[in-house]
Amino acid sequence: MIKLLIVDDSALMRRLLGQIFAAEDDFVVEIARDGEEALAKLHGFAPDVVTLDIHMPGMDGLACLDRLMLERPCPVVMVSALTADGAAETLEAMALGAVDFVEKPGGAISLRIDEVAPVIVEKVRAASRARLRTMRLRERVRLRSRAAEASPPPVARRARRVAASPAAATYRIVLVGASTGGPPALDALLAPLPVTFPWPIVVAQHMPATFTGALARRLDRLCALTVSEVVRATPLLPGNVYIARGDADVQLSTRGGETVAMAVPASAEHRWHPSVDRLVASALAQRPAGQLVGVLMTGMGSDGAETMAQLRSLGGHTIAEAEESAVVWGMPGALVRLGGAETVAPLDRLADELLKLAGA
Repeated sequence: MIKLLIVDDSALMRRLLGQIFAAEDDFVVEIARDGEEALAKLHGFAPDVVTLDIHMPGMDGLACLDRLMLERPCPVVMVSALTADGAAETLEAMALGAVDFVEKPGGAISLRIDEVAPVIVEKVRAASRARLRTMRLRERVRLRSRAAEASPPPVARRARRVAASPAAATYRIVLVGASTGGPPALDALLAPLPVTFPWPIVVAQHMPATFTGALARRLDRLCALTVSEVVRATPLLPGNVYIARGDADVQLSTRGGETVAMAVPASAEHRWHPSVDRLVASALAQRPAGQLVGVLMTGMGSDGAETMAQLRSLGGHTIAEAEESAVVWGMPGALVRLGGAETVAPLDRLADELLKLAGA
């Protein structure tokens, strides 16, 4: 049985979430009305997973999460509003150790809850089996100032990027796929790459549209590379990272002799969006496999595994995150099982593997 602690200041949300999980036969549910009550129940109830509202009076969700990860770390799924403010707070929560997030239904909540219930259950069930990335107190303090420490002044960064942008038509393109646990994994992958990294990077991270812009802005602050969200047809330039827009897919195409990334409506053939499989398939239609590098990181399911295995069989390079570091080893594990991973490496070595391929 999975012991679930639901933390929410809304009596209606507590009741609706409680009903959702009471209907499942593998959950035991306990309720907390605020952060203080949640912390008081941590040791007595000993939950396997926690759903945590971000906005609560008194101790809010971020403060509660911070304490929880220090006192008794366990998988946490944030319950977030799909707004710009909610996106920034949710990304901060994931940097602090939350495993995933679910949408807090807006409008007539009781009418919409049935729409989101299957996804909520699936994510919480997956989170109960997730591997935690816990941080020591010193690392958590450093997290709050890392953006300022890691990034050179914006003007200087832009000047160096322009100088370091080659125009060779044969440069490689890096294709990155991630889902559950992906935002902090992207931090770890991209932050170590220098401004001189010679290839463009296109990222398909499963997320709603209101979150991917915030993710791109956060990564741009943390990284030496320029990071932006794909909202229109955008030429791929070395030293740049392109985040696929949420609730849509991203495809590569050719315009005027240039390879471009473009946002396209989500395909009904694929369950998760932005789709990693669709990104990789479009890249293979535009470039020889030898000019492509696939990186498949943490996430439940198998999105990206089949097409990256095909990429490898055609002569491209593929890197799968190792089980030891992945929050959920679904996507990279599927690639490994298909025999499509040229290299398997833990998260803290993925950037090194890219630099090795680039000859840096």
